[in-house]
Amino acid sequence: MRKIVTFLGAVALVAVGYLLGTLHALSPASSWAAQVGGAKAGAAAQPGSDLADETKEKIKAAAVALKAAMDALVDENRYRPAIKGVNAFAVLTGGGSALQDLENGAIVDPETFAALYSDLAVDSIAEHLGRDSDGRVTYKNNVVRMYPLSVLRRKYAMRSEITGEELLPEVTEQVGKGKPKKKAAKKAVEDDSADEQ
Repeated sequence: MRKIVTFLGAVALVAVGYLLGTLHALSPASSWAAQVGGAKAGAAAQPGSDLADETKEKIKAAAVALKAAMDALVDENRYRPAIKGVNAFAVLTGGGSALQDLENGAIVDPETFAALYSDLAVDSIAEHLGRDSDGRVTYKNNVVRMYPLSVLRRKYAMRSEITGEELLPEVTEQVGKGKPKKKAAKKAVEDDSADEQ
C-alpha cells in the first residue's frame, strides 16, 4: 500500500510540474512581473517612462546633437548608413559607410550589426538581407559579422580623438602599441581615412 501512495504522489508531482511548465508559471518573466507589481509592469511596457523628466530632456538633446552631426557627416560624404535612425557609433567615430562594409564582406560596426538583427535596415539594404540555416543574418548570402577587435579598438581610438573621452588604459595601450594615446588615436584616424578612400 505504501508503494502505491508513493507512486501516486510522484505521479501527482510530475503532473503539477508539467502543468506549471506549460503555463510558464515559474518562468523568469512571470516572476519578475509578480515582483514589480502592476504599476512597474505597466511602466516596463513603455520604455523610458520611469526616467526623470530632466534625464529625458538630456537624452533628447543628445539625439538632436547626434542627428546634426550625422547630417554634417553626410554633407562631407563620410556617412552612409544601412540602418534606420542615427548610428551613434558611426557618428561618434567620425562616420563610415555601412553600405560599403556590407558590400566588402558584410563586416559591420556594432550598431549596424544589432540593427540588422533587429530588422531595422533601410529598404535598399533590407531587400538583400536573409537568414542562413543557423538563423544568422546574411547580406547577399554573406553572413553579417561585427568588426574584428582590432578595427573596434581603432574606432574607439578615433572616437577618443574626436570626443576627448578617455579610453580604458588597456584599450589605449593595445591601440597605440605603447605610443602615447593622442598619437595613437591620431594615427588611427589617419589610417581609417586612408582605408575609406
